[in-house]
Amino acid sequence: MENNEPVSRIPAFIREAVAEDLKNGRFNYVRTRLPPEPNGYLHIGHCKAFLIDYFTAKEFGGELYLRFDDTNPAKEETEFVHAIEEDAAWLGIEWAKVTFASDYFDLLYEWAVRLVKMGLAYVDDQTQEEMSISRGTLPKGTKWGDSESAIRPGVDSPWRSRSVEENLDLLERMKNGEFPEGSRVLRAKIDMSHPNLLLRDPVMYRIMNAHHHRTSDKWHIYPMYDWSHGQNDSMEGVTHSLCSNEYIIHRPLYEWFLEKLEAFPSRQIEFSRLNLTYAMMSKRKLRKLVETGVVSGWDDPRLTTLRGLRRRGVPPQAIIDFVTGLGETKNDSWVEMAQFEAVIRDHLNKSALRRMAVLKPLKLVIDNYPEGQVEQMDAVNNPEDPEAGTRKVPFSKVLYIEQDDFRETPPPKYFRMYPGNEVRLRYAYLVTCTSVVKDEAGNVVEVHATYDPATRGGDAPDGRRVKSTIHWVSAEHALPAEVRLYEQLFNAERPDDGELEEILNPNSLEVLENAFVEPALGEAKIGDQLQFERTGYFCLDADSQPGKPVFNRTVTLKDSWAKAQGK
Repeated sequence: MENNEPVSRIPAFIREAVAEDLKNGRFNYVRTRLPPEPNGYLHIGHCKAFLIDYFTAKEFGGELYLRFDDTNPAKEETEFVHAIEEDAAWLGIEWAKVTFASDYFDLLYEWAVRLVKMGLAYVDDQTQEEMSISRGTLPKGTKWGDSESAIRPGVDSPWRSRSVEENLDLLERMKNGEFPEGSRVLRAKIDMSHPNLLLRDPVMYRIMNAHHHRTSDKWHIYPMYDWSHGQNDSMEGVTHSLCSNEYIIHRPLYEWFLEKLEAFPSRQIEFSRLNLTYAMMSKRKLRKLVETGVVSGWDDPRLTTLRGLRRRGVPPQAIIDFVTGLGETKNDSWVEMAQFEAVIRDHLNKSALRRMAVLKPLKLVIDNYPEGQVEQMDAVNNPEDPEAGTRKVPFSKVLYIEQDDFRETPPPKYFRMYPGNEVRLRYAYLVTCTSVVKDEAGNVVEVHATYDPATRGGDAPDGRRVKSTIHWVSAEHALPAEVRLYEQLFNAERPDDGELEEILNPNSLEVLENAFVEPALGEAKIGDQLQFERTGYFCLDADSQPGKPVFNRTVTLKDSWAKAQGK
């Protein structure tokens, strides 16, 4: 790609395939679709598919449909439909139309009847267990799609030779609710010896006497995903069905249905899925975390749901840049969580306003500072963005500093405050620690210092230098706040593979209820992204109350002293 061309947000092989389809006349437009199942909230694992679908349509001047795969009424709720729409919109995805698989239930049934009349579908009375046995098995160590010689052939169902008339009658009665759940299914008649198990007479409809969130109690049979999604693509004129690698073995079935029905030939193309370390992708396990109260909800900032990431303060553009900047391989691979956090940090460094906050306060009294005097110090809002300007921060005799910024007996290479050492107070003066006050247990509860009035906002006139600058807030003007420090929720790199009880990190959340922040943060709005200087990136949480803001830590800053302590 030439330097003056826009950077593509989609994998090269997808871009080339779509371009070739347009060039050779297979399609004269591009339409993609997002097919989420409304049985949970979107998480980071969904983002790759969503963004590839969206940017493919956008890059080729096409359009995107948001189509909810609501074929399993036992697990689906309208709540999830609204949440998915909101989260996808927050991510910046735009669609031309919202549709549902249930919009096509009538037409899909008509197409099933067509296959029955063609002798390509039949009603099977076997139990689920009997069908599983008759479908055949894979020898140990082989996978679906392996060579035909490695696979044991299936056995025809005893109901496979039913007449067209009998199948049509039974299917209609299934639809009308005359049979109990599990008693019958409709299967496609393909090949019970096919090397791909998915083509061994796959189930198209099963009986479910369940209330549907949109069609109410009209239907007593519901389509399987492999039957509905390809036909729905065709019915909507979707040109390219873009999905992750686990659907490669489904593609022959996708194409078989469309070919036999002589329907619009939507094309399926696969790409590698996004696997992120320390991120749980299993909807079932995520739901368990929520329902058992391990997390506060689907928007708990420790989860990598889009709601959780948003509440944690992750910018949507950071998610987009992370996902689209990974490059593309044909094989699934794992991406380190640290790589994701580095992208978040880079975005917030450019955009987040700087503020001072003391999370674990220690009182600092400047003995020679005039009693009752208050000065307004000029502080930079964002050194990466000159247009962000400056703000005023009040300075007074009594301040709060971080407990970690003082040591009565300093360890080697410790340059922060200790008796006799001079440091700079950010945006203010050079101060020298002179004494401490301890409680009955011997803990330092107050530090005393003197300041040099000639050093306001700059170096000392005599040229002396200090090795450390620490942040502070004025005790008189500080705003009390709650700060929530989030760490990874899981100890395991691949939490989907472990038992919840064994992989949870007991230290994933630390709540600091006695923090103090500078008064400018009293004007912050819910979701505002901020950098607490020398501490990390934070955002204002919806739990905030007037006079008592709550801040969630998004990611930490790189801390050279913490690294030295670790060594």
